[in-house]
Amino acid sequence: MRIAVDVMGGDHGCGVVIEGVKRALEETPSISTLFLVGKREEIHAALPPGGFRDHRVRVVHASEVLTMEDKPVAAVRRKRDASIVRAMELVSEGKADGVLSLGNTGGIFAAATFKLGRIPGVDRGGIATLIPTPHHHFVLMDAGANIECKPIHLAQFAVMGSVYAREILHVTRPRVGILSIGTEDSKGNELTLQAFQLCRRLDLNFIGNVEGHNLFENDVDVVVCDGFVGNIVLKTCESLATALFGMLRRELKASARRQLGALLARNAFRAIKRRMDPEVGGGAPLLGFRGSVLKAHASARERAITNAIRVLTENLQHHVNEIIERDIARANERLATPELAAAPAAPL
Repeated sequence: MRIAVDVMGGDHGCGVVIEGVKRALEETPSISTLFLVGKREEIHAALPPGGFRDHRVRVVHASEVLTMEDKPVAAVRRKRDASIVRAMELVSEGKADGVLSLGNTGGIFAAATFKLGRIPGVDRGGIATLIPTPHHHFVLMDAGANIECKPIHLAQFAVMGSVYAREILHVTRPRVGILSIGTEDSKGNELTLQAFQLCRRLDLNFIGNVEGHNLFENDVDVVVCDGFVGNIVLKTCESLATALFGMLRRELKASARRQLGALLARNAFRAIKRRMDPEVGGGAPLLGFRGSVLKAHASARERAITNAIRVLTENLQHHVNEIIERDIARANERLATPELAAAPAAPL
């Protein structure tokens, strides 16, 4: 496997990214080549004394960087030597199989769209994010790439999310639901109502609409929504988790008795913290593109980078893109078949 890492987009400098890469190479012998893409002088300055001793590492110079302030589409077109653009070109040229970046999410999405193109049959790519619950993880898609969607986009998100849940979460028959304001078939807006009818015609374990309170009750494995709603859900979950841990920490320090109780329950708290730890997943894949693309958080540290590379290699090992192409072709065929379109929907 050949991985291209855009080292320029993180909050902590390329040294942190490079250290995470070093650990990933030690843990993942299946990586045959790893490209460090960015400004050569900064990369060399951040390398360990004596340089990288791993023969699999290559440095690819890119003179420009997409910043968080850049307008994604315009910046990708204007900054043709940006690190994320060069990383995507390595995939499009057949020199790499996947890309990891900590940079501007919109820029990564735009670069993937222009430089890689979408998998045949996919109308829109999307961001799939894993959300932890007390029982399992569910796939949230789209988590922020597409603010305005059509019903067919949500139906295809359902297919791609289902593939990801099967291959990466090892859920045999993922339960797929559309996020709405009620579980009844008639609830929702025009987008979700039409997407509902499309999903019922697909070869999915489609359970219908799900509400916000269903997400953490082990009721669903793939939650489908547009990127506007998905991004709100994602950031609300992240901020709520941070707030709850902060409140718990303060309350447990309020008295000696509570501190003793916290000491006795410390293993339980550690288990919960590990389950909620965003660094374990490393990042979120962009599904639907010709080539594996993974977005890590800009604030990611070494451990998150290592795990992100692991997730990227898992996507490649499980041939996620090839399976998405197959399942999307089948889905599009079913949706285009007049007999299926005219047939009454099967009961849930």
